[in-house]
Amino acid sequence: MENRIITFGEIMMRLNPEGYLRFVQADKFEATYAGGEANVAVSLANYGMDAAFVSKVPAHEIGQCAVNELRRYGVDTSLMLRGGARLGVYYCEKGASQRASKVIYDRAGSAIATAAAAEFDWDKILDGADWFHWTGITPALGGEMPEACLAACKAAKEKGLTVSCDLNYRKKLWTREQAGECMAKLLPYVDVCIANEEDAKDVFGIEAENTDIDSGKLDHEGYISVARQIAKRFGCKKVAITLRGSISASDNDWAGMLYDAASDSAVFSTTYHVRIVDRVGGGDSFGGGLIYALVAGKNDQQAIDFAVAASCLKHAVEHDFNQMSVAEVEALAAGNASGRVQR
Repeated sequence: MENRIITFGEIMMRLNPEGYLRFVQADKFEATYAGGEANVAVSLANYGMDAAFVSKVPAHEIGQCAVNELRRYGVDTSLMLRGGARLGVYYCEKGASQRASKVIYDRAGSAIATAAAAEFDWDKILDGADWFHWTGITPALGGEMPEACLAACKAAKEKGLTVSCDLNYRKKLWTREQAGECMAKLLPYVDVCIANEEDAKDVFGIEAENTDIDSGKLDHEGYISVARQIAKRFGCKKVAITLRGSISASDNDWAGMLYDAASDSAVFSTTYHVRIVDRVGGGDSFGGGLIYALVAGKNDQQAIDFAVAASCLKHAVEHDFNQMSVAEVEALAAGNASGRVQR
């Protein structure tokens, strides 16, 4: 099975204090590399898929560091562009108990944010590919990235690719109004839409009924309603929604739903009670798991079970990239959740 998946977005340097230190306590920072679509590409490469990441990074050594990190996991970096002034940076302070995690962006003026849409030759980039994935973070970078995303989506549909998008609303990058206007133009090209309980409301004003995310109260019918509304409004074939019940920064309930528009039916995963090591990248590991499962021919129930199990395991992995194998994810999805030592 040699399905080729192309992901498109920004890769950044992630700087975080060691352990659970606060920013103001730190005298050293760990440097890793991360970005929504890059995280998905790494997941897919770890699962044995032919995954390529498209972006633009500076032509200097720090840009090369990001490329090398992707290569380390088997991601195809041959389509990445070089140039621009800087690699974006984000700082991450991991929360614990009732203290929330915190992210500070230093990504303005990054190589991809200042790239021209015409620099990306989508006919060449998507040649031989089966699937194209992007997130709402990419057009939120501003500049010509909304146009680049639209060109990519149009080319993907012309070539018959499946297109997936994680809404991934980031209020630090753009307003709800900007997001709603831009994403409404892009979603009609999307076959598989991924969202969470906040994204649909923030971007499109679509709300789950009888749900209070702060108290962790989740209503299944409300989520089916949200997915149905997204599918009807934009023509998406499937809508996946992650269901996070946030008990504290250290403990979450984690589950997911996959809605199929053709049958107007939804399936739900097991709910996992997760003790969090690092939650950043958790949604991307869900996306990577879902894409893998659907490409691999799993049915909807198997696909949502795999995606949620993959994401559940990522919450126990430091930094953004999920480091799990297909066998490990399938073992958890099959019910082996004890965490006992594997000898």
